[in-house]
Amino acid sequence: MLAFLRGCSKTSLRTFTRGLPAPEPVIRPMRSSPVAKFALPGLVLLALAACSGGGKHDNKRPDPTVGFVVVQPATVPVPVTLGGRVVAYETSEVRPQVSGLIKRRYFTEGGTVRAGQPLFLIDPSLYSAAAVQARANLASAEASASAAEAKAARYKPLAEMEAVARQDYTDVAAAARVARAQVAQARAALETAQVNLRFTTVPAPISGRIGRSLFTVGALVSGNQTDPLAVIQRADPVYVDMQQSAADLTRLRSELAHGGVAPGSTSVHLKLDDGSDYGFAGTVQFSEVTVSESTGTVTLRAKFPNPAGLLLPGTFVNASFDQATETGAYLVPQQALERDFNGQAYVMIVSKDGKAERRNVAASRTAGEDWVVTAGLRPGDEVITQGLNNLKNGARVKAVPASTPQKIGAPPGGAGKQGG
Repeated sequence: MLAFLRGCSKTSLRTFTRGLPAPEPVIRPMRSSPVAKFALPGLVLLALAACSGGGKHDNKRPDPTVGFVVVQPATVPVPVTLGGRVVAYETSEVRPQVSGLIKRRYFTEGGTVRAGQPLFLIDPSLYSAAAVQARANLASAEASASAAEAKAARYKPLAEMEAVARQDYTDVAAAARVARAQVAQARAALETAQVNLRFTTVPAPISGRIGRSLFTVGALVSGNQTDPLAVIQRADPVYVDMQQSAADLTRLRSELAHGGVAPGSTSVHLKLDDGSDYGFAGTVQFSEVTVSESTGTVTLRAKFPNPAGLLLPGTFVNASFDQATETGAYLVPQQALERDFNGQAYVMIVSKDGKAERRNVAASRTAGEDWVVTAGLRPGDEVITQGLNNLKNGARVKAVPASTPQKIGAPPGGAGKQGG
């Protein structure tokens, strides 16, 4: 025991004996007691612990290992998601242009019709009779005009020989011209009667799907009524009208003008109201030149193919597209970016002297699993993404590329071996 204590360093013994009471000046014989039997071994164990642990405090702790990624500027799209409504590519209201009773309906409600296909028949009796009368009036006018022209032709040589008065010839020639004008009027009346007769058959103005008939057979319709007979819509392709805030659009145009962002793609993707994705991509056609006074939004229109008729006019959808691309931005993994109590975003980077350095950054949005950093980083910066727990600014670190496999070996000094 004494030999072991001699081998202990003075520092270890001083540490061990610091809390013990001072020894008695007078040495008294120890009495054998149960407490003394167990106290001495305990003191020996404490001395051993003090001697064995004294050397550990002198060892230097290794630098923490951190994983980093090297960031470089890139072009990052600026996606936008807008709500919109499906609008038919073409819409036509079928209206009568003459008055009368509906005699027949030629289409099936909800079916598909072709342009020019007959849809309704209005009673043509009156219009047919009017056409016959106009044709008779034209024949009468042509006969009168023929007689007047023949009389004027006979008067002309007589007037040149002064066999008749020139005034008589003038009157006859004028009557012939009036007769020709009456023929033209009668011909126009006949054409009008024929057009009205043709209007008794109401055709489809466009091709598409027709809705329900708003008037039945036997209903009286007129050419100046406000209600249509039916509505036809062409739904392949279709339009999607999207609403975007005028403030957002103004800010985007300002950034485009100053070169902060570049124009993006015009390809648009839809998400239906049940959360599923629409299988076809569309293209942006144009944006309105005026702002809605009631909503403060601008309408953007996109065009989509709709071969299966899945998109019905009036359906609410969400449209997503890359409205612009941001140049010179950095993509930083989300776990690398932190915020302080003031909301300031920052990352830890590996400095040139091998220390952890805090760097304040500007990051307002994400792209997938990364933050889009627009300010605060430089090309080639090594951003720490692993080992950030309890990492302090200015601490020395051992930096390795992120996700580098770590070697696990035996503890130093054979601590894992079992003693005898």
